[in-house]
Amino acid sequence: MARRSGTSSTSRRSGGHETVGLSSVDEKIYLNEYGEIPRRSAFLWLALFLVILNCSWAVYRYQFESMPVPLHADQAGKKGFSEYEAMEHVKALTGLGPHPVGSDALDVALQYVLAEAEKIKKIAQWEVDVQVDFFHANSGANRLVSGLFKGKTLVYSDLKHVVLRIMPKFLSAEEENAILVSSHIDTVSSTEGAGDCSSCVAVMLELARGISQWAHGFKNSVIFLFNTGEEEGLNGAHSFITQHPWSTTVRLAVDLEAMGIGGKSSIFQSGPDPWAIENFAEVAKYPSGNVISQDLFLSGVIKSATDFQVYKEVAGLSGLDFAYADNGAVYHTKNDKVKLLKPGSLQHLGENMLAFLIQTATSSHFLNSKAIETVEDISQDQAIFFDILGTYMIVYSQHLASMLQNSVILQALLIWTTSLLMGGYPAGVSLGLSFISILIMWIFSLSFSVLAAFLLPLISSSPLPYIASPWLVIGLFGAPAFIGALTGQHVGYLILQKYLWHASSKREQKQSPAFQAQLIKLEAERWLFKAGFVQWLLILMVGNFYKIGSSYLALIWLVSPTFAYGFLEATLSPVRSPKPLKIATLLLGMAVPILISAGIFIRLVGTVIGIMVRFDRNPGSTPEWLGNVMVAVFVAAIICLTLVHLLSYVHLSAAKRSIFLATCAVFGLSLSLVLSGIVPPFTEDVARAVNVVHVVETTGQYGENQNPISYISLFSPTPGKLTKEVEHFKEEGFICGKEKEIDFVTFTVKYGCWSSDDTLNGWSKSDIPTLHVESDEKGDDRSTRISIDTKVSTRWSLAINTQEITDFKLEENLDELVPVGSKSGVDGWHIIQFSGGKDAPTKFNLTLFWIKNYAELAHKPDAQGIRDQHLLLKLRTDVDRLTPKSERILMKLPAWCSLFGKSTSPHTLAFLSSLPVDF
Repeated sequence: MARRSGTSSTSRRSGGHETVGLSSVDEKIYLNEYGEIPRRSAFLWLALFLVILNCSWAVYRYQFESMPVPLHADQAGKKGFSEYEAMEHVKALTGLGPHPVGSDALDVALQYVLAEAEKIKKIAQWEVDVQVDFFHANSGANRLVSGLFKGKTLVYSDLKHVVLRIMPKFLSAEEENAILVSSHIDTVSSTEGAGDCSSCVAVMLELARGISQWAHGFKNSVIFLFNTGEEEGLNGAHSFITQHPWSTTVRLAVDLEAMGIGGKSSIFQSGPDPWAIENFAEVAKYPSGNVISQDLFLSGVIKSATDFQVYKEVAGLSGLDFAYADNGAVYHTKNDKVKLLKPGSLQHLGENMLAFLIQTATSSHFLNSKAIETVEDISQDQAIFFDILGTYMIVYSQHLASMLQNSVILQALLIWTTSLLMGGYPAGVSLGLSFISILIMWIFSLSFSVLAAFLLPLISSSPLPYIASPWLVIGLFGAPAFIGALTGQHVGYLILQKYLWHASSKREQKQSPAFQAQLIKLEAERWLFKAGFVQWLLILMVGNFYKIGSSYLALIWLVSPTFAYGFLEATLSPVRSPKPLKIATLLLGMAVPILISAGIFIRLVGTVIGIMVRFDRNPGSTPEWLGNVMVAVFVAAIICLTLVHLLSYVHLSAAKRSIFLATCAVFGLSLSLVLSGIVPPFTEDVARAVNVVHVVETTGQYGENQNPISYISLFSPTPGKLTKEVEHFKEEGFICGKEKEIDFVTFTVKYGCWSSDDTLNGWSKSDIPTLHVESDEKGDDRSTRISIDTKVSTRWSLAINTQEITDFKLEENLDELVPVGSKSGVDGWHIIQFSGGKDAPTKFNLTLFWIKNYAELAHKPDAQGIRDQHLLLKLRTDVDRLTPKSERILMKLPAWCSLFGKSTSPHTLAFLSSLPVDF
């Protein structure tokens, strides 16, 4: 049969797609003068990359850096929120310096907050009842079953709180339903606490002032709790919930916290009932929050805890947990100071909270009346939430998320199955090879980035040279990860292209070999683009199976590019020739994912970098490269996940060489900035965490004539040697290394520096705590009674060997602080962590109940991996006192170093004692 020139009636199958056989006239339309399909220019691809990069940065800036304008008191009015008024409270509290539990400064801070509460009472609207209570909590014990304090008993005494209740004056019955807004006044001993959490206290005081003008129309009361003891183990919240009479009226808890300083205060935990987050999303003027933060926090990736855990776990309350998270590297260091508190930060939280409290306090439907009885109910009812550009918040239930995700997964599987059935065996192989290209991309990207992470500690003065300048991560890890992703995907592209050529060579061809080769390149490009769908589909399936809230990201990254591809690239006819992917497909497909997720991805990278300052929780126990590897893997994962579609546009362009050279140049420039010292790893405002502790040790000794050992210990939770720091006080006789392992009871210093020169001043033997065996009743039910005298210390940690002891009770005089029963341990030890005010007790009685057959197990080597099994008890007592030598060391430390405090950190003077098993 005759055919007209320039038309084709035959077709072929290539890689699962039917393509039309073309005549020489059609080939001229497709090919350029060199016999090739015109390639995309390097400038076009670079423009695409820069557009995506700039859009991502713009999304981040708008979502997290755009702050509301701070208002003066006259602008806010009586019923509004004024940042300028709140800042006066911040300045007053930070002006006191560090104010930890037991300090004189904390007493002054409490009196300030109490006086401000009384002022609010005086100026309240006449129909509003404001009650102020200065609450002195009794001694108590808090044993949390999960999270950071698992395996510990947190004991407290002599804690004081300011409690403020606001309610309508003529509706007394409404006091039975209360909203609790809580934060803590106390700080750790290393910081004045502008962010953590004077900013929160200041917001609460200004909120209370404003609420006192609104509450005449409320149907529920609002309780503001200004507690102390949070930094020592969430003790303030626990003492309020278990002891204060108003706690029984609380139906909803809102906790305000800081894991950095300033910026937008975002919701990073909610629930379990979704009522609170739904109401917040409805009325918040600048909503900020993401379920990704909640997933990371609850997974233990972020090693921290807040009062919200007590409200959920002990009181069974639902609610919201807010936190400032900008500049996380200054957390609990001297740089948590007012000058770094970004303008608009307090206004942002204040206006959001004011709207939320008015909404919930006036509600007739307080929380959901449906009781949540099972874990399954909770998982189905929990909220998935995220904000869009900080202006709108989306909230929906896990049940709806599962339905939606199941629907998308089934449709995706149906489409892929239909496509593979139509394409036959070649389509199946092509899909497999395209997915292999994704795996190769991941392997290369992770390998290149991790290699750079291993390299940094070997050539840099600090294993973490990017802490003060997080943008360096783009060059140090992002560049090699990008090169690896590009190289890996190109290798996969070549493998896929080779297979397609082999498959097409077995069939009769109507085109020239040169043209056929060009069509195969186009087909390979399309398979690589579609492989990105498979990547996100698998992630969505895993997330949906385990009901991970963050799975909404996989849903967005799957649906949007798939829709763009189907709308612009796919045809209803199975007979067509492949064409170059449209640029519009990429831009349309990535617009929504970038809008939704670019900001949070950049934010998470910054959060991970900030955590590195305190990454080595047991100094010297983790390799120096490990922190870098974590950052590198995180950056590489984001690149592979988000740029998989963009990279598929490279292989048919002339940009590969230019991209490779430009990326290598970025890596080289970043490395040179680090090695030259032009960009220092730490600065005065972003300091390395370094602790200086004068240690007086009698560990391993027992009896009346103990001979204490005294020395200064210098250690850092920030990875890296202390060589540069010690150079500032060479004359003090410090030796650095891993030869002297120091057990601080709750953690161990495996690498540090120490000096015994001139360390006999500033303490006396009368300060050394004592552990005295009062009685020891041996037998099958052996019990031992021990008296503990912590002398001058009201802050201490005691480790009990659970390999020998099955249970215990702790008493103060005749008061039982820790009863028998429900003890657990971690790594073979149960920790009692005590903190209290200046009038807290220092003498205790501990009764130990031994396990059965204790004599047979007493000397088993390395049972359960326990160190120091010859010790029955290990005790550390803390004194917030500077000895002459520790004071000299602190004065000589460089400005880019700072003390770091946490609930388990020793103070500047610590006494170590112990009781052997064979006492």
